[in-house]
This record gives sequence, structure tokens and C-alpha cells, in this order.
Amino acid sequence: MSLIKVSFKNNDLKKAGTDIKTEIIAGFTTFLAMAYILAVNPNILGAANMDTGAVFTATALSSAIATLVMGIFANLPFALAPGMGLNAFLAYTVCLTMGYSWQFALTAIFCEGIIFLLLTFFNVREAIVNSIPANLKKAIGVGIGLFIAFIGLQNAGIIVDSATLVGLNITSNTAIVALIGVIVTAALVAHNIKGGILIGILVTTIIGIPFGVTQFGGFASLPPSLAPTFLKFNFSEVLANIPDFIIVMFTFLFVDMFDTVGTLIGCAGKADMINKDGTIPNCKEALFADAVGTTVGAMLGTSTVTTFVESSTGVVEGGRTGVTAIVTAGFFLLSLFFAPLFLSIPSAATAPALILVGFYMMSPVKDIDFTDPTEGIPAFLCLLMMVCAYSISDGIMFGILSYVIIKVLAGKAKNISVATYIVALLFVFKIIVNVI
Repeated sequence: MSLIKVSFKNNDLKKAGTDIKTEIIAGFTTFLAMAYILAVNPNILGAANMDTGAVFTATALSSAIATLVMGIFANLPFALAPGMGLNAFLAYTVCLTMGYSWQFALTAIFCEGIIFLLLTFFNVREAIVNSIPANLKKAIGVGIGLFIAFIGLQNAGIIVDSATLVGLNITSNTAIVALIGVIVTAALVAHNIKGGILIGILVTTIIGIPFGVTQFGGFASLPPSLAPTFLKFNFSEVLANIPDFIIVMFTFLFVDMFDTVGTLIGCAGKADMINKDGTIPNCKEALFADAVGTTVGAMLGTSTVTTFVESSTGVVEGGRTGVTAIVTAGFFLLSLFFAPLFLSIPSAATAPALILVGFYMMSPVKDIDFTDPTEGIPAFLCLLMMVCAYSISDGIMFGILSYVIIKVLAGKAKNISVATYIVALLFVFKIIVNVI
């Protein structure tokens, strides 16, 4: 049987409920929603004294490679790129707080990627995905939707830091443009206009020009060299600091694993791809794409590559197969040569798309069983903590641990699968490691 699962045949696309035009629009929409990572990732990793030009190239290439693997071998419409949060952990925690070099951090990420490849090969990661209870799977999807919307509000400067942790700002030009964009995009979606989210991004970008929010920095340029970051591992520093290295590596490992698990579940649920038994089609191949992305990304010179929640923008536009991912990967490759143009799309233009996607991902909440406290409370904590802790993996942790604890205390321990107990123990181990 062929390892290649994607198909461009009209009949195969029709069976999946899509067509080539829809897949292309979905892939482009996903790329535009993710394009901010090409600007943000170099800035964050630059704080760790990494060459920003090399990081830009590494970001685009690793995203393209991992997303191609997702599209070709998993036939799923999901895209990958260096994850937000994990890049900040590398720069601000490992390098600036702990005092280690960025080469030390990349070595940890490379080793994490190898471990992921092994765990994927032996179906361990797939078993973890399938072990999550049905109600928690739905809660993860809803929580990710709220999380995406919150990211959009932050990117647009509508939600800002304040004395009460967060506050509302609707006076800045960026916030005003984003709010106009939300109205425009919502109107397009309400009229069922095909490609409404994509059109909303482009229209909002144009609206931002007179407000000074959209600033075109040029059209094309040659990709920056990878030389400053390519294969820059430091195993001697690792051998001299093995305890810290293990903590750093497992932190990357846990966050990446459960961020990816949560994103796959949320996006697959939105695309109505979750099987009746709760499994995700081609899950092993999807996790393999993530592992390949992380390993290759570390070699090129960027932080952990993971499945992006913004993939749901393409799903909302109708993307249902790996063709969507292949199109997205193609645009990541093109971005290498048109960086000034793509980076001109402001966060105010992508924010409305993220906010509307958050709305679309709310629908599974009606199917969560809130009548049973042993099911409803863990689901509630999962989606609540995902937003409040600003972490998909932490939301899943609260959901799984509370599910196990509440079920046991309610005398329903027999309803918990062995795999779920094992995942809960992994989270306990993560907490212990963080405390130590």
C-alpha cells in the first residue's frame, strides 16, 4: 500500500466534500493566518542572540517541510510552524533566565524531535490522542477556539495588559482597524461568501493603509542565509549540565506533545473528521509530520515546530484534505522570496480571522455532557484553563487530571481507561519536574 495518501483527483476530493478551488483558497487562508510567525519568531529568538535573518529562513523552510509531510502522508488540512510559547521559552527562560546558549536549547529540541520520532513509530503518541475521553475532546476543541480568539484580540491590541491582568483598548489605530475587519469578515461570512475569511484579511489589510497600520516594506528579496544557525548544536554544554538539559528537553517535549494533540483534536473536530470511536484518521502520520518538523527545525535553527491552531481558518473555509496543507506549504516556500510583501500583512488584518474562527469552533460545546459532573467539570476546567493559563497543554492537563480525580472520588474509577491513567501520570511527572 502506498505511503502517499493525498489525492488531487476530483472524485477523491468530492468524496471528502471539497474541490480543488476550495482547497487552494483554504490553503492560502491558512497561510495568511499563520504568516505572522515569519515576523514574530525571528524577533523572539533574536532576544537570545540568534541571527534573525537565518531564523526567518529556518522558520519558513521548517514550516514548509513539516506541512508537506502532513499533506502528503497524513492527507489532513493542517499546517505546522514553530510554536508560539515554545519560542518564548527558548529565548526568555532557557537563554535569558537560565543563562544557557541558544545552541544548548536547539540541542534539546533536536533530541526531543528524535524522541518524538521514536514515540510516533511505536504508536505511543497516537495512543495518547485516543486515550482522551470524548467529552474532553469536545472541550479541547472549544477551548482552542476561545484561545484562538483571545490570541486574535491580543494581536490586534484590543485586549492589553492592565492592573486587572487584562483590559480593553479600542482607541488605537490597530484596534480600530481590527474591529472594522471583524465587522467586514462577519458580514462576508453571514452572506456565505466563499473565501470570506480570506477576503476579510485582504480587505482589512487595505483598510489599514490610511490608518498607518499597513506599511508595505517592499516586494521581493533573496532568502537570508541559514549559515549562522544551521546545525549549531552544543553537546559539550549539554554534557556539562545534564540535569538542566533533561528538564529543558522534557519541558519542550511535554508542551509540544499536548499542544499538538490538542490542536489535532480541535481542528479534526471542526472538520468533522473524528471517527465514531473517537480516533483521528491518519493520526500516526500527522504526529510523524510534527516530529519531522521539530527535528528538521532544530537542524535549520528554529524552535519547536508544532501543528498550528490557525489551521482551523482553512478548515472553516472548507479545506478537508492534504491538498490544503500542500498549498500552505507552497506559500511558505514562496515567502522565502517575498518576505517584505508577506510581512506587510498586519496583525490587525489576521486578528478578525482568528476571532471568527473562535466563533466557529464553539459549536461542540452543545454536545458536552454537563449533566454529569464527572464529565462536565473536567471539560469546563479544560477549556477555562486553556485560555486563562494561555496554554493548550495546560488546559489538557487540568482536564485529564480533574477527570481522573473526580471519577475516582465519585466511585467511577472503572470507567477510566488504562491509557488515560497513564497520561494522567505523565502530567503528574511534568508537575514534579517543574517543581524540582
